[in-house]
Amino acid sequence: MVGVRPDGTWAASWAVAWRALLASRLLVLASGALAAGLFGLDARHTGFDPAGLTTPFSPLGDALVAPFARWDTVWLVTIAQHGYGDGAREAFFPLYPLLLAVGGNVTGQWILAGVVISTAFAAIALTVLHRLVVLDYGPAVAQKTVLAIAFFPMSFFLSAVYSESLFLALSVACVYAARTDRWALAGILAGLAATTRSAGVLLVVPLVYMWWDARSRRPEDLLWLVLAPAGVGLYCLYLWASGGDPGAPFAAQEVWFRSFAGPFVGAWDGLVAAVQGSRQLLSGAREPVYFTQAGGDPFVVARHNIELFAWLVAALVALAIGLRRLPLAYIAYVVAALALPLSWPVEPQPLMSLPRFLLVLFPLAIAVAAWAEEGRRRGPVLLALGATGLAVYSGIFATWHWVA
Repeated sequence: MVGVRPDGTWAASWAVAWRALLASRLLVLASGALAAGLFGLDARHTGFDPAGLTTPFSPLGDALVAPFARWDTVWLVTIAQHGYGDGAREAFFPLYPLLLAVGGNVTGQWILAGVVISTAFAAIALTVLHRLVVLDYGPAVAQKTVLAIAFFPMSFFLSAVYSESLFLALSVACVYAARTDRWALAGILAGLAATTRSAGVLLVVPLVYMWWDARSRRPEDLLWLVLAPAGVGLYCLYLWASGGDPGAPFAAQEVWFRSFAGPFVGAWDGLVAAVQGSRQLLSGAREPVYFTQAGGDPFVVARHNIELFAWLVAALVALAIGLRRLPLAYIAYVVAALALPLSWPVEPQPLMSLPRFLLVLFPLAIAVAAWAEEGRRRGPVLLALGATGLAVYSGIFATWHWVA
């Protein structure tokens, strides 16, 4: 790690975070609500949300919450209201639905409660991230890192009724605690992250590297890191105690067509899917289908496969940028985190949801921000591209078209 720079305060970090979050959320709201109002919703939305959980208000109210409540929102609200038990819900880890249950039962407004919870944790995540980056890179790179996350094209998930902001807040805070030698807190936060998403167990990877590099390395500090896998174990224990299957969170992955294909084999499968998708589009015909059919229009699926592979390329470029700008702990974390979706791909669309996974890999944002700081024009160009992508994807998401 680079030497500590004590400049800056929590108040300064909060100021940077809330301004970036406010500006980006206004963009999400305006783009999503406008798209929903102008273009309406994809006809398939009634099949994915037959109870109308994401459209509980008047037409105007529904348009305003459109950028924040789609797709997995239905699963999370259903879990918050009724719990687990159908074999597919168990794929969603419990901490976020638990918070949503508290907020929804207190207010009676499940969607609004979820938006408030997600946005609050997004603010926490960006504030702590700014402090973390200031320690090693200074305030200029820290500000660019916050902007990179806030205006990342998929960052509408940070204020949607999804678990992304909670996971990001816990993972960043976990690493910050370790960076400041508070190992008990780091272990507790890692455990909470693992009750939010299964990927939380991978926080052990950067924490072990950071412990090894710590100036005052104590064996007893390392014991706290056991709390990360304990978070997953606690969820499984809860399912068992409530009469369910403790292995359901892992078996549920097959319901979502995820299966182990081999280490990083999904990257090759994604390349093949992109090539076949290009072949489909260039053929100008929807039949025959040149790839494993994922449902829907073959042209739409083909474009998704090409787009998803482009995201993988972007992630690898960011990782390459980070090789000489990031500590080994961060590099190891990114590689381990990418190993999950790339080793357990979705059979019909190997790289499905990869852009959403990239959103919470904050070391990539640090790497890009450090690179942008080295050139005067890089930052504004990246910010403009990110904001444009965020506006477009917010509109696509709000109209019930698949994103990520």
